Amino acid sequence: MRTTGKLIALALVTTVLVPPSAAAAAPKPPPYVPRIAWGPCVDAPEPEPFEPPAQCGTLTVPIDWSQPSGATMKIAVARRPALDSENRIGSLVVNPGGPGGSGVDFALWNYSYFSEELRNKFDIVGFDPRGVARSQPVVCGGDLLLKFPSPLIETRGEFQRRGAYNQALGNDCRSRTGPLFDHVDTISVARDIEAIRHAVGDRKLTYYGVSYGTLMGQQYAELYPGKVRALALDSNMDHSLDTAAFLETEAASAQDSFDEFVKGCNAEPACPMYGQDISAVWRSLLVKADNGDLTDPDDPTWHYSALDLIGFAYGSFYGPDWFFLADTINWLNGGSSQPQSATVAEARTALRAYAPIDEAYEYPFPAVFCEDWALPLSSFQRYTTLMAQQRAVAPDMRFSPLGLDAAVTCHGWPAKPNNPQHPLNVPATGNKLLLINNLHDPATGYNWALGAAGQLGAAATLLTYEGWGHGSYARTPCIDNAVDAYLVSLTLPAPGTSCPAAEPFAATNGARATGTTGERDLPSGPRPGRPGWSR
Repeated sequence: MRTTGKLIALALVTTVLVPPSAAAAAPKPPPYVPRIAWGPCVDAPEPEPFEPPAQCGTLTVPIDWSQPSGATMKIAVARRPALDSENRIGSLVVNPGGPGGSGVDFALWNYSYFSEELRNKFDIVGFDPRGVARSQPVVCGGDLLLKFPSPLIETRGEFQRRGAYNQALGNDCRSRTGPLFDHVDTISVARDIEAIRHAVGDRKLTYYGVSYGTLMGQQYAELYPGKVRALALDSNMDHSLDTAAFLETEAASAQDSFDEFVKGCNAEPACPMYGQDISAVWRSLLVKADNGDLTDPDDPTWHYSALDLIGFAYGSFYGPDWFFLADTINWLNGGSSQPQSATVAEARTALRAYAPIDEAYEYPFPAVFCEDWALPLSSFQRYTTLMAQQRAVAPDMRFSPLGLDAAVTCHGWPAKPNNPQHPLNVPATGNKLLLINNLHDPATGYNWALGAAGQLGAAATLLTYEGWGHGSYARTPCIDNAVDAYLVSLTLPAPGTSCPAAEPFAATNGARATGTTGERDLPSGPRPGRPGWSR
């Protein structure tokens, strides 16, 4: 199994913030029998001739699980019934991460992401976590979101103003969302998943979660170890890191993805920057951006910032889409090979565009993240120290735009972290978990997978995809067969198993990548201004 010493070393930096016993204490069973009244879905795609129609419903749960008889909310749920009803095993509960990803959409619109074997044997059941999409979403004012500041802070005054802005934004979101705003943490989501398991009638839970969805699965296993049938956790969070370790490991993963892009481009004649010193060109563009001199080659009135450039590259690593990234860097650098006009238009859109914001806008990311993570930024001096530490491990990327934006957004956030970090504590006496991770993931780096696997010990097995991008499943038969065997038959791969990578340039062959492998849909990555570990 290949890996890098830098990522392994950073994976070992953890800080205990909550006693494991406190995190693993299982709540009392719900004082009611959860039920879902299934009916037609109003926004489902037309099923194929061989597919049964999708079904949708809601599940009533407490807003605050510590007060099970108090106010309630409804969790939106969707399912695709098993194609082979005679050999059906049960339900496969799925979540695509985020925070903010819709599991209902995952089940309805990304059904082909799952293999035919899984679709035959399981009802595919997706849910929108509390505070997301159809499950009483966290709503914030568009006027405030339009003023969302950069996470790059240069003065003490900016640092203080950012904290005040975050507090005002959080209070605005709370006033628009209601009491649920303070109860969207992932521990509460794990308890909702247990209610879903009750409602679908499964004796034990079978679950697939990707990216932030792995934290839901990890914490479910802590709370309900005896209810685990199979949990396949793809692209893992490490929920044990303090502020410095969180930012440093995220920056290292972003830099690792950049390094792999450079190596891949230098080895592929079809790459638009083949034969060039890519790192030197990249750094020269960053210097231009720092000085306010990086302009659109076709519109010199438009200036790109370093954050624009780094965020664009970071989003390109999710696929990965190395051809698009190289083409865009070459274009910005005045390269002699003119990119296709469609590529230029896409690059300009990705570098510039932010989604239009209405008067009230669904924005669950900071509400969820800041209740799950205590990442204090005690002072401007501490902030500058952390920025220097990130740059030391990420000389080209400087930082992870996703990790930095998440941490800075929590500075001054008014809701308390209900679910702060702690090392995982899952007994090894029950069914084992399967962790899956890409060796070169830009967002949930291999360092995080090693950290989570080390905490779980004998309670889990780690399967490695020796490739790039975010999300392992649906990339190669080796990964898919191993995950399917675990979910269907509870057969785990041998410890240390790894799967070879698919060639990242094979999907492009000199053209734009589509974000798909064959006919299987892969999750797309975030673009600048759209944070999310799995979006």
